[in-house]
Amino acid sequence: MRRTPLELSHLFTERTGREPDGLWSAPGRVNLIGEHTDYNGGFVLPFAIEQSTTVAAAVRKDRLVRVASTLAPDDALVTVDLDSLEEGAVQGWAAYPIGVLWAMGQRGYRCPGLDLLVDSTVPIGAGLSSSAALECAVALAANDLSGAGIPRRELVIIGQLAENLMVGAPTGIMDQAASLLGDAGHAVFLDCRSGDARLVPLELDAAGLVLLVIDTRVTHEHATSGYAARRRSCELGAELMSVPSLRELAVGDLAEAAGLLDEEIFRRVRHVVTENARVQDAVDVLDRGRPADLGPLLVASHASMRDDFGISTAELDLAVDTALEAGALGARLTGGGFGGAAIALARVDDAPTIRAAVEQAFATAALAAPVVFGVLPGAGAARVA
Repeated sequence: MRRTPLELSHLFTERTGREPDGLWSAPGRVNLIGEHTDYNGGFVLPFAIEQSTTVAAAVRKDRLVRVASTLAPDDALVTVDLDSLEEGAVQGWAAYPIGVLWAMGQRGYRCPGLDLLVDSTVPIGAGLSSSAALECAVALAANDLSGAGIPRRELVIIGQLAENLMVGAPTGIMDQAASLLGDAGHAVFLDCRSGDARLVPLELDAAGLVLLVIDTRVTHEHATSGYAARRRSCELGAELMSVPSLRELAVGDLAEAAGLLDEEIFRRVRHVVTENARVQDAVDVLDRGRPADLGPLLVASHASMRDDFGISTAELDLAVDTALEAGALGARLTGGGFGGAAIALARVDDAPTIRAAVEQAFATAALAAPVVFGVLPGAGAARVA
């Protein structure tokens, strides 16, 4: 349920006994293409979605941070002292917002104590970056309330630092960049080596297209899943190929890699190298105003993640295969894998048929009913009240 700013303000007052100084909202994201390339210095092409996380915040006179969530029990209030906060000291969901304030300090910015109340419509564990939406909403709030004037690209780094060191998830910068730099009707073409980003037109509605998100309701945890193992494999592959990161390799280098690497490491490397190429092809397609031509690239991306990177699941494969059989132009898993969501590019008129086919396939397989909904590129993070 999406609460209005007024409703969230009233809840904040009920929880804290005071009025908020403002409300800030940051969207989740769908990664159109470019999976597990970000921490390899590669290319990604995400876009912000309408589902978002909103934070009501008020400055305190001390250095305490008190954080609560509408998704947690009313008495579930986490309190920490910023002056004694250490890396990895906070566990659970509160590590994300508190980690942002800690990371600001690590980057040389002094943040005041804050009272925070979090509300969100981003599905948790679905690969739509609920964690980064939370980080970015808190980062914007803290930036505004502290008067620090931190550029958005620096806030991206702060969000990543929070997730890497306070949460312990070895993620890249894609999720935070999509949330902070996104814009309606556009995807964000991000070079994760240089940090350069540009908006690419993604006018799906004008082309009569929609991107369906198929949440399999199989949850995942980056910090405890095979995500870290895949990252280690990529780093080892780069080391054995004598390059700083897999970004330095092109498709033409794969023949040499096949002779140097064992089979599993080679397959991990091949996915990253070919996925980088697919991202660049996707940007070319969109720059030419042909979003329907993304379909084959999405299909190839999923096959690579399933067969080479080993991060798909039976539920994700069922969602992708069924969507394609029902008329989708392309489909693939999105996010870190090991559960979460798939996406399917479809003509608007075909979307109901695809949705029904996926729901029926899951019912026939005696699986939990998936949640299927359409998304379009939305606005990036902003103050909302």
